[in-house]
Amino acid sequence: MAETYTTIAKVAEIEFVERKSVFYGYAAPVKTEEEALALVKERRSLMPDATHHVFGYHMKGGILARYSDDGEPQGTAGMPVLEAIRKSGADDALVVVTRYFGGILLGAGGLVRAYAHTAHLALEAAGIVTYESYAELELACSYSDYQKYLSQLPRFGAVMDDTDFSDRVILRFAVKKHLVDDVRALVREISAGGSEVKVLGERFDYR
Repeated sequence: MAETYTTIAKVAEIEFVERKSVFYGYAAPVKTEEEALALVKERRSLMPDATHHVFGYHMKGGILARYSDDGEPQGTAGMPVLEAIRKSGADDALVVVTRYFGGILLGAGGLVRAYAHTAHLALEAAGIVTYESYAELELACSYSDYQKYLSQLPRFGAVMDDTDFSDRVILRFAVKKHLVDDVRALVREISAGGSEVKVLGERFDYR
């Protein structure tokens, strides 16, 4: 599992006008190609009278990347959109740029700039967020030690997931992977060796 994961924070839409042509930029996080293509189809259905629906998506670290000029001159639309995604550093990301032609030809260079700029604005509005790799941990402790952990775990930036109360307290939480050994040392100190941390799994989280 990689240490970091960068993607789009939220869905966003912007509008950009260039020489009477109106460009609508739409950015969204996506996990699969099917999801990306479904969103492209949705954008088409929302604006069926638009001249072009250009898109680009980048997934799985660039293993899966695709773009479409959707009738614009080859290389002037889809590739600039895809390059904007790559430059942002976002993975699992889709950008759709919908154009309403305003009657003035922009030329190849003008199209490249307009599509790239619209994609950049959409990505900027959506926000780029980097998640870090966290280890998911479980700890069984006494009720007296539980209060000690509650006061100490925030020092490690622990994300508390769940707590079960029975004859003992079961804590489930997550910390950044590089802090696992430090948490183990804390548990040994507080419990005098009577408790240990179990690693349940890994996930990406943002704090």
